[in-house]
Parts: sequence; C-alpha cells; structure tokens
Amino acid sequence: MPTQFVVGELSSSSNLSYDVFLSFRGEDTRKTFTGHLYTQLCQVGVNTFIDDEELRKGDVISTELEKAIEQSRVAIVVFSKNYASSSWCLDELVKILDCRVRLKAGSFAYFYDVDPSQVRRQTGSLVKLWQNIRNDCLELKEWRIGKLH
Repeated sequence: MPTQFVVGELSSSSNLSYDVFLSFRGEDTRKTFTGHLYTQLCQVGVNTFIDDEELRKGDVISTELEKAIEQSRVAIVVFSKNYASSSWCLDELVKILDCRVRLKAGSFAYFYDVDPSQVRRQTGSLVKLWQNIRNDCLELKEWRIGKLH
C-alpha cells in the first residue's frame, strides 16, 4: 500500500516551512542515495530541506538546522555505516527525536548500505549509535520532567 503525502499544504497558521527534513551523513550518501531522494522529492513538489555544508561552522548543531528541524512536518533519517561516527548527525537526531515527542512531528528511518543483522543485533558501526540514542533519549526525558539541572 503506497503512502500518501500531502504536498504543498503547509498551514499558514503553523510555523512549518518544510514538508521534509533530511538527516544523513554527507560523506556517505550526499552524492548517492540522499542526493537522489532530495531531487525526486523536489520534482514531485515536496518542499524538502537538505543541509548546506556551509551551515556547519561549529562543533554543535547550528541554530539554522535546529530551526529547520522544528519547522519540518517530517524528518527522514538516512542511517548509513558512518552515521553514528558524526557527533553532528547525532545532535540532529536528538533534535528530531525531541520534535517527535514535543511537537508530534513525524519521522522515518531508512538504513542505507547497512547489514540488516547489524540493526537486529545492534553490532558493528551501529553500536555507538544505539548507545548514544538511548543515552540522549534518557537525558531528554529526564530534562523534560525536571531531573537534570
């Protein structure tokens, strides 16, 4: 059953600027899968945010990217072999998860060039990713209920 996606009907009363936010490891997929996905989404009229390498000026997620994540209806996270090795990607992921909880934003995960057994068994390069997601989600949950100072 195909998924339907309403294109170009962002509510003017909301703060949404994008239909889709793409989160990915640039070195892994910018010129392959994610680049092609971005092109196809744009061709069918889906207003899609893809980062510009010039936005990355610091070690932490930039305010421009945080704003783009918050102003997106859906985030698509492309997990690749080296996604977890980027603190930048992990920061984006935490923000996406925060928006999913706080703003009820949608999110989808796509595993690109990753052995399915690594996902099932949480082995290989994804171990760090799973550990960081768990730790960041726990911190986020504790922060939201006032346990962190």
